[in-house]
Amino acid sequence: MASELTLTKLNQALEWAYEKAMDGIPGTESAEEFAAEYRKNNDTAIDAANSLIRWQNTKAATSGFLTGLGGIITLPVTIPANIASVMYVQLRMITAMAYLGGHDPRDDRVKTLVYTCLAGNAAKDILKDVGISIANKLAISSINKISGATLTKINQAVGFRLLTKFGSSGVVNLGKAVPLLGGLIGATFDSVTTNTVGNVARDLFVVNPATAPAETDDVAAGVA
Repeated sequence: MASELTLTKLNQALEWAYEKAMDGIPGTESAEEFAAEYRKNNDTAIDAANSLIRWQNTKAATSGFLTGLGGIITLPVTIPANIASVMYVQLRMITAMAYLGGHDPRDDRVKTLVYTCLAGNAAKDILKDVGISIANKLAISSINKISGATLTKINQAVGFRLLTKFGSSGVVNLGKAVPLLGGLIGATFDSVTTNTVGNVARDLFVVNPATAPAETDDVAAGVA
């Protein structure tokens, strides 16, 4: 099954999972509503982000996480359900993080950064290679300066990284998810990977919004 995954199919799955994460699927909130719920119940955005990560690590793997979805959602026909499931769970978390940090995940630049977070710790190297440092939360002004050419480079690097991640035996180690059966996701979901992805997303979008430099030229200056 892994050998059948191509970059085109991977992109198809990412688009599917992103749409479902953003808009919500029956029984779940949209990413914006998901973020608002955590923000309401925490004093700061960073507290909300950490709470969200903890919830994903402990609850996303439970057998009831996607209860009721069976037969309602349609997976991309060429994408293994376990891969699509992992993508959905992690993208929902990352897009919620973006909202917590005041970003708009429907913006193409933010969307590219969301996809980059799926690469986990490798995201830092991918962005560093195009002159973007995430040592501090990226200011919205910095994200707005990312050029189309840079986005293309990031997307290419992320695509190949995720193809390796999802298209090899690493799928089992990474997600340990089983195909959707009656709307249930396997209870052996890899919380370690989800934790890593969540931490990268938090560091990129949410960390220290009050103390981070108001205006940074990381992108324009090529600071790594």
